[in-house]
Amino acid sequence: MYNRSTIAAIATPPGRGGVGVIRLSGSKAYAIAAALTQKDLPKARYAGFRQFYDAANEVMDEGLVICFPNPHSFTGEDVVELQGHGGPVIQNALLARLLELGATAAKAGEFSMRAFENGKLDLVQAEAIADLIDATSQAAARSAVRSLQGAFSTKVNTVLEQLIHLRLHVEAAIDFPEEEIDFLADGKILNLLDEVATSVTAVQQSARQGQLLREGLQVVIAGKPNAGKSSLLNALAGIERAIVTDIAGTTRDVLHEKITLNGLPITLTDTAGLRETGDIVEQEGIRRAIKEIEQADLLLLVYDLSQNEDPLQLAQHYFAEHIEPKRLMLIGNKCDLTGVQATISDFKGFRHITVSAKQETGVQSLIEAITAHAGFQPEEDTFIARTRHLDAMKRTQQYLAEAREQLVVFHAGELVAESLRLAQNALGEITGDFSADDLLGKIFGSFCIGK
Repeated sequence: MYNRSTIAAIATPPGRGGVGVIRLSGSKAYAIAAALTQKDLPKARYAGFRQFYDAANEVMDEGLVICFPNPHSFTGEDVVELQGHGGPVIQNALLARLLELGATAAKAGEFSMRAFENGKLDLVQAEAIADLIDATSQAAARSAVRSLQGAFSTKVNTVLEQLIHLRLHVEAAIDFPEEEIDFLADGKILNLLDEVATSVTAVQQSARQGQLLREGLQVVIAGKPNAGKSSLLNALAGIERAIVTDIAGTTRDVLHEKITLNGLPITLTDTAGLRETGDIVEQEGIRRAIKEIEQADLLLLVYDLSQNEDPLQLAQHYFAEHIEPKRLMLIGNKCDLTGVQATISDFKGFRHITVSAKQETGVQSLIEAITAHAGFQPEEDTFIARTRHLDAMKRTQQYLAEAREQLVVFHAGELVAESLRLAQNALGEITGDFSADDLLGKIFGSFCIGK
């Protein structure tokens, strides 16, 4: 720990404010802070008022100094927080002075990475810090706090203990070959293996909810001009976000709006109307619309009920390769003009919802259909999760399935043991028990400077 440089960074967001915080962490943190203040530092965890001096012994700023001695600090190292005024000029000048006194500018996420390396946090908890900062809804923030407090890690570690216990039984069978056949065939190991697989599935289901809370859903609204796409975006967003006129082709570019529906964060995208046109600007808008459609988690294909159209024919013409029930939902709009009731039904295997975006009839049913389509059912104990967590659990399940096959079909104890070892490694990646350096660099590199 003490062979590493002492790092410093501005911990508050850029801009003007009443208070700006600069953090120091490392073996020289106290010495550098003392040189900056030209005075003894306050005792641990007590705020002391100090003046901050530049190289010419002129006062640059003044504020509070708080010291956190190792190992009882965020990073596990000596940490000092300097609370001065929040102007960008003075904050940058103070940081520059700290660098002159021997500190090194911290990289993104370096404070959290040191906390992880010093055993103050596991990898899930470290990621939860960034997720809490980036939370776009109260539900996401609460889930991030639960992960930060160790709820997710506890569930993963419980499954790891089950897996280790199972490995011990298998290794015992290998160590005593004269009993291996009976030991592998008596059903105990198979029962334990099935229990572990069931536990992984349960954690995976909770993690899927956490991933939706963190990353949200990319929902794209598409359709012909004047089908009511922009009106639907406004109805879902609850504000007049998009321009609505009777002129076909009003929307020429993509329009993004971040909203929350029933607790689910959603990025809602309105697109240019799909049609054949000679207008170069409109052609570019349609090209961008197709690009958004290709990247969508869920596509809402809006069509005008009064035109007696088959929406799947439009989909087939413009984006045939993206027509699948898990990504496409058909929205019949303008039911107020046709006398059609706002309903949810099935149309050739696709979810079909009739609405009036202008009158906001059926919009709540659409909202419920979107969240149900995503499988979003947040619970009180939901924790925040990332794609890499789900990938690790998916690989864990695959290795457990391989172990089951080796056990049931081939009675191959050594191969069962190897599959279980790989399963443990995959699951251990979640909390950081088994993590490559490049993975750690990628994770912490996405954090804020100063965190």
